[in-house]
Amino acid sequence: MTFTITIDTTQQDPLFLQIATRVRTAIAAGHLLPGARLPSSRALAAKLAIARGTVDAAYALLAGEGAIETHRSAGTVVAGKVGPRVDLPEQAPLLFPAVPNAVGPGPRPFQIGLPALDAFPRKLWSNLTVRAARSIQADALADADPGGLLDLRQSVAAYLGVARGISCTAEQVLITCGYQGALALVRNVLVRANEPVWMEDPGYHLTRMALENAGARVVPIRVDADGLRVAAGNNAAPKARLVVVTPTHQYPLGVALSLPRRLQLLAWAAEAGSWILEDDYDSEFRYVGRPLPSLKSLDRGERVLYTGSFSKVLFPALRLGYLVVPPELESAFQRAAKLLTNGLPVLEQTVVAAFMRSGHFPRHVKRMRTLYAERRRALAAALHARFGERATVDMAPGGMHLIVRFAQAEDDTALAKRAVRSGLAPTALSSLAIAHDCGQGLLLSFTNVAPADADALVARLAAAIG
Repeated sequence: MTFTITIDTTQQDPLFLQIATRVRTAIAAGHLLPGARLPSSRALAAKLAIARGTVDAAYALLAGEGAIETHRSAGTVVAGKVGPRVDLPEQAPLLFPAVPNAVGPGPRPFQIGLPALDAFPRKLWSNLTVRAARSIQADALADADPGGLLDLRQSVAAYLGVARGISCTAEQVLITCGYQGALALVRNVLVRANEPVWMEDPGYHLTRMALENAGARVVPIRVDADGLRVAAGNNAAPKARLVVVTPTHQYPLGVALSLPRRLQLLAWAAEAGSWILEDDYDSEFRYVGRPLPSLKSLDRGERVLYTGSFSKVLFPALRLGYLVVPPELESAFQRAAKLLTNGLPVLEQTVVAAFMRSGHFPRHVKRMRTLYAERRRALAAALHARFGERATVDMAPGGMHLIVRFAQAEDDTALAKRAVRSGLAPTALSSLAIAHDCGQGLLLSFTNVAPADADALVARLAAAIG
């Protein structure tokens, strides 16, 4: 008997869950016997006309349950049992791949999400840290404010008013443990089990996993040249509780949410009584035209929560970010912050506040914008020189990475893995898709690629991927 896997694109359940359910049911019913071979993820994705990453996610979920096993020689086979269901599927694609120890310490070439660590003002930061430690008072050694150090919250509010056009008070600002800390607060306060949440597709895998861990029903919404397709979201889940969106610089495609779509999204949220979490991803770094306004600056109905992170601007190990909430949610988020973290380390917050209050933060952003523009041009030129017409380089107006698409390559995850074995760290574009095919390509960060090193690194990439 031949087992056929089918999907229904009209259902609200994500496609990877549909695939996992079909296989799980067939095993339980005895239609798939132990040792039976399943189609490869590439073959099944091609047959169903979906992204390979969707099939990879389904197979990862089943493997985590013990229902299937992957062998090099036999491929993916039925293990013969269905174990306990895993509510939080692991992301099968290797988004931030581990690099062999022989590569040595330091940032890996092309690694997504890292600012230019070689250009960080470490001496200035050290001086500010010493000064903050020496001036700390006894009362500061007591419990930290769950919402964050008041000095830092005031500095963030002032900066956002000037840089992003956001009018808010320090009481509306919460200091978080990076973006993930902000997302944890939002899902704790606003999201309940089985409630639908719109998410951009393709999008950030940790956002999806965090929402699913909270019990939310993630509804992947396709992204096109104008950003999130609001009408598609309204059709799929008109009463969604939350939308998570990166309107200024969409990750990973780099497009911006158009003004008509922004107004449409705000109008929908106001009418539906829903909330919007604006992740202002990479908004500081735009190289073409004027900086785009934040979605929050257009929000008159107080439906937008705004989050930013110091990790991408300063350094990831700092693990500090911020969340701006509407006034009506201040108390609820303060309670949640007390329960979840009960405050973050004061010394680090004090240093960041001093860095901002002294004007170093906007100057640092300006320097990095100039540096990144130079490194962006150098990497793009090296890619064009090495690959020519064999590859297309997508250069978004802003952000910290490029997308290179290869004309003949169909399996970007295989390319990424071969690059990893050579000590590089690109990200496969298809691995970020949930239910909608976004094409094949490699995401290459340019922030830590010095112009003098661009040609050599691209040569290593070409040698690795063949």
